[in-house]
Amino acid sequence: MTHPDSLECIRCREPYPLDAYDRLCAACAADGVSSNLSLRYPDAGVPDRDALPGSPNSLWRYEQFLPLAASDAMTLGEGMTPMIAVEGFGHGSIRVKDESRNPTWSFKDRLATVAVSWAKSIGAPAIATSSTGNAGAAAAAYAARAGLPCVVLTYKGAAGAIVSQMRSYGAMVLTVPAMDDRWRVLSAAVQQFGWFPTSPFFGPAIGSNPIGIEGYKTLAYEIAEQSDWNPPDWCILPVCYGDALYGMWKGFDEMIRWGWIKKMPRLVAAEISGSLTAAMESRNDMPPVVSRNSKSIAGSIDVTQGTFQAHAALRQSGGMAITLADDDLVRARNKLATGSGLSVETASAAAFAAVDMLSANDVIKPGDDVVAILTASGLKDFGVARIEPLGAMDVAPDLDSVLRALGEHYDYHV
Repeated sequence: MTHPDSLECIRCREPYPLDAYDRLCAACAADGVSSNLSLRYPDAGVPDRDALPGSPNSLWRYEQFLPLAASDAMTLGEGMTPMIAVEGFGHGSIRVKDESRNPTWSFKDRLATVAVSWAKSIGAPAIATSSTGNAGAAAAAYAARAGLPCVVLTYKGAAGAIVSQMRSYGAMVLTVPAMDDRWRVLSAAVQQFGWFPTSPFFGPAIGSNPIGIEGYKTLAYEIAEQSDWNPPDWCILPVCYGDALYGMWKGFDEMIRWGWIKKMPRLVAAEISGSLTAAMESRNDMPPVVSRNSKSIAGSIDVTQGTFQAHAALRQSGGMAITLADDDLVRARNKLATGSGLSVETASAAAFAAVDMLSANDVIKPGDDVVAILTASGLKDFGVARIEPLGAMDVAPDLDSVLRALGEHYDYHV
């Protein structure tokens, strides 16, 4: 494998050391743009795709293009998810990349396996994440696999089933009054104690840990390989902060530069707020804040501002963003379940609602090859049958309160 030698700004390519995963690009911030960093690898020549190993049967078979070797991976067998043909949406036949088959039933496992493996390799004392759902569950599972403590800061709007899932892996889950409180507390803990953050933890959000985002490149690798190295015309996925969107773009871009594939799929961000939609219609680098009158039922993608990394992936792929209402998501979710036998988290249904809308508007043409990413299982939205729900302890939004609760409730001391 080729070990990364640095991080660099996605926007201006300013180099940063490998331990700078906990910050944004200072140069771009001075320009009013919050830009995430991305791993940079030394030039190691063009890899031979015919030499890809057949094992392990996980995303770590692509270890040559990831920041760690498979032998150092904290893995639960994530990746290598199936591609399933379904009918009944506006385009007719589409292919579904079913990420609900991952160990914690969501695509977040791709980020978590790489991020937690890296944290283990550098001796991080704990994993920390700010999450209302899938990201927290994935971080908790892989932290358990690595034998590392995991602290999840959430808020009262988090789905009860997913909080129980986090707790079942041994995560120390704490509830703060408001979403922004999570970031303030987590920022202090990362700075003071060296906890390894896997999620956004300051605002404006720039995206998740850039080391973990490398795991999402494997979505692109798998889609290309499952398509006999002839990528689809469109790849459509629900988008919050655009981690998977950017990771997929990076994976496809790498394969184009290696000569493995000949084209970049047009990426589509199915969103709730309309921030990326507005950015694509403007000449501004930074997506604007677009407030909603009420919260969406798709809590995991309900943010008011997109990220530069998501915007960049859309522009560089010739893609687009599409804004959806809750009713669109419910219709698509129900149609997918009853018509295709696939039960998806409501946020995940955004990809399928986008297919309907883009096909109806003749943006997606008849005969186009379309792949929609099913990001998480519908079980994430349901209650837990015959298992006692595990809640989270309320804390004040300050580090002292968090530390006291961790000690008293979880017997964890820093």
